[in-house]
Amino acid sequence: MSRRLILMGDPAHFSVKGGANPHTRTRWGTRRQVDRELAIRQWHGLKAALEDHGVRVLVVAADATQPGLVYPANAGFLSDVDAPGSHADKTFYLSNLLPTRAGEKPHYQRVLSAAGFRLAEFDTRHRFEGEADFFPVGDAYLFTCGRLERQRFVPRLGLPPWRRVYGFRSDARLEPQLARIVAPKPVHRFELVLEAHYHGDTALCAFGPRREHLLAYRQALAPGDWPRLLELFGDAVIELAEEDAKRYAANSFTLTRGAESFLFMPGGVSERLLAQVRERGTTPISVDVSEFLKKGGGSVKCMIGDLGSISDGG
Repeated sequence: MSRRLILMGDPAHFSVKGGANPHTRTRWGTRRQVDRELAIRQWHGLKAALEDHGVRVLVVAADATQPGLVYPANAGFLSDVDAPGSHADKTFYLSNLLPTRAGEKPHYQRVLSAAGFRLAEFDTRHRFEGEADFFPVGDAYLFTCGRLERQRFVPRLGLPPWRRVYGFRSDARLEPQLARIVAPKPVHRFELVLEAHYHGDTALCAFGPRREHLLAYRQALAPGDWPRLLELFGDAVIELAEEDAKRYAANSFTLTRGAESFLFMPGGVSERLLAQVRERGTTPISVDVSEFLKKGGGSVKCMIGDLGSISDGG
C-alpha cells in the first residue's frame, strides 16, 4: 500500500512580506494586510480535507521572518513523483527562490532531510521555483517560464503615477537540465505572459489517475503557445473561463486513491467547471482558501508541496 505525502507550511506567521506578485498589493502598491485568524482556519480546513482522503501531511514549522513558507509548492520538485517507493528512492530538487523568499530553502532542506529524501540543487545563478513551474502532464512534463525582471516601481501616466513590475519566476536556461532529470519523458516549455498568473500552476493543472486531463487558461500563455498546447493534448484540455481562472481554478491538487480520482479546488469555481471535472471521472472537492489567494497570490496547489506516492513502510 502507498499513500500521498505532501508538505504544508504552518500559517502562524502568514503575512505579506515582499509583495512579489500582483495579488499581494493594492492598486497604490501598498502591501495587503492578512486576516491571520481567517487564514489559519482556512489552512486547517484544507489540511483536514486532505487527511480525510488519506493524505499524510509533513508540516514545515513557522518562521516569523519567512511568511512565504505557507506556499511550499515553490520548495522544489520530486523526481518520479507518481512512482511508488520509499523515501530513499526519491530525489528532491530544491528551488532557487526569488530574493525575498530565499531564506525558506534551509527550512525545506531540514524537513526533507529528516524525512529521508535525497536532496539535489541547481546552479544558484538560475532562478527556479519548483513544481510551481515544472510538473507532469500525462507522459510528459511542462516547464513554464516568462520574462525575468528586477521587481520595482516604474512611472506611468494616470493614477497612481507608477506601476509595479513583477515579472515571472523560473529561468528558461534550466530546461536542458530538467529534461535530463526526467528523461525519457519529454519536456514542453510554455511562456507565461500575465503577471497575475506568475507560475505555471496558476494557469495549468493536470488531473486524473494518470494526470491525463488538463485545465488551461489561454490568456496566461503566449499566443503562439496555445495552438501548440492543443496539438499536444487535444481533447484532454479544458479551457478555463476568465472568472474561473481568476479564482485560480488551475491552482488545484490532484489525488488518486485506489480507483478513485479527486481534485481539490479553490472554493467559488463555477458549477460548469465542476461538472466538466466530474465528466472526466474525477470528484472535485472545493476548499475555501481565499485569504491565501487574495492576500498572498496562492491557492490550494501553492499551499501543497507534492512528495509523491510513498509506501507506508517507507
